Amino acid sequence: MNQVKEAKYIGSVVDQSKAPKPDMPEHALIGRSNVGKSSLINMLCSRKTLAKISVTPGKTRTINHFLIDNQWYLADLPGYGYAKISKTEREKWEKMIWNFLKRRPNLVNTFILIDVRLKPQKIDIEFINKMGEHGLPFSLVFTKVDKVGAAAADASVEVFKNELRQYWDQLPEYFISSSKSGLGREEILGWISSTNEEVRQDPGFLSSINT
Repeated sequence: MNQVKEAKYIGSVVDQSKAPKPDMPEHALIGRSNVGKSSLINMLCSRKTLAKISVTPGKTRTINHFLIDNQWYLADLPGYGYAKISKTEREKWEKMIWNFLKRRPNLVNTFILIDVRLKPQKIDIEFINKMGEHGLPFSLVFTKVDKVGAAAADASVEVFKNELRQYWDQLPEYFISSSKSGLGREEILGWISSTNEEVRQDPGFLSSINT
């Protein structure tokens, strides 16, 4: 059984160059504001308050790092989309996010969170396609399944996949989750564990984090 034994918050930055030393694999989470990133972090780590949950969209304004089992990092990125901030501030956020995604040498994967209750959102599709344009590894996590039920969630995922097929020949890895029930925890943590093991054996990855 895959489970997190120890998880601790280790700091927040606005500049990827000031992030924790890139000496172990890292996975990031991002999505539209209020998609449930903090809830997913708490669910994955079996903690109630590791990541602070807010009902106010756009609350996360820094890159927040967590150390998991002293073996890998989890990075909580600011949400994209709706937020009551100025255009200048939003552009600053976007620059911070993309600098991190493109320059963080130990970033193994970015989980892009999708609210399963909604029809495909243009902003999500655009973000996913931009990740592809930059050749950045990512996977999808459909959140809030408990709010719609399994059948409706499956139908929503199929609609989203069909939307992606307009742009992608091969669809990305995806997971279905519920922070309330814990659905998806085992699958996501298992995938992270196996992926971390793969990159630890990769000479290219080892050289990049030791540079």
